Amino acid sequence: MAARAVVGRGLRETGAALKHASGLEVFTRHRPKMAFLNQRPFQTNDTFIAPTASVIGNVTNWDESSVWYNAVVRADSGFPITVGFLSNVQEGAVVTTLPSAKNAAANDPLVNAGGQNWNATGEGVVAAGGEVSKVLETGFPPITHIGHYCSIGAGSVLVSCRIDDCVDVGDKCTILEGAWVEKNVILEPGSVVPPYTRIPSGGRWGGNPIKFLGELGDGAKEGIMKKAEGRGVMAKEHAVEFLPVGSTYLHLEELEREGKEAIQG
Repeated sequence: MAARAVVGRGLRETGAALKHASGLEVFTRHRPKMAFLNQRPFQTNDTFIAPTASVIGNVTNWDESSVWYNAVVRADSGFPITVGFLSNVQEGAVVTTLPSAKNAAANDPLVNAGGQNWNATGEGVVAAGGEVSKVLETGFPPITHIGHYCSIGAGSVLVSCRIDDCVDVGDKCTILEGAWVEKNVILEPGSVVPPYTRIPSGGRWGGNPIKFLGELGDGAKEGIMKKAEGRGVMAKEHAVEFLPVGSTYLHLEELEREGKEAIQG
């Protein structure tokens, strides 16, 4: 297995070296938004989704929200994801729901009105007509909800959890299914919130597993909102650099002016 990986990497690097030596340039047509099983992401006119981000399926982005470079917001298991007003999902973060149902394509509830999908965990079903039965132990559907004025730090992972308004999730945090983080909370970088854990309002938490570190003062609570607002301003600055149809063609035109041959990667 190790030898196969080494050989594969060697072949890829050799191919890249040959392309570079030939002067051939590669450009990409990455799609930041993608429909899945007839469900398309929704965003407002002032939502910023970075060109290298991936927003897939039943995702709702509220006003002035932002999904940053290489972040993935993936709602492909029959349960929705919401990103609230002025909330941001930062670089490399992953927001998703519980694993996809078995045979989801064959038994799509939007197509087959009489079908049922057993969830891959074996804990529930996605019923016909889009109605979703309870899957979590709490009795609630395994949606992922991110409230208003929330910051989801770079490299964090959120799975079927609820984040209330004004929450600052530090970099590389993990929040697992059924967890509930109430409003006005700061999670220190690298924190791990186990499944079905409730984080009460108004505190600073950190560690693996998560532990209470202290109460938040008024200044810290205001800082959560200011951080989200600052990301919102930054998102607007980035958004003006990209047209709604994308800017890939600008790169292609530049290569053509330089007399270089280009292929789509």
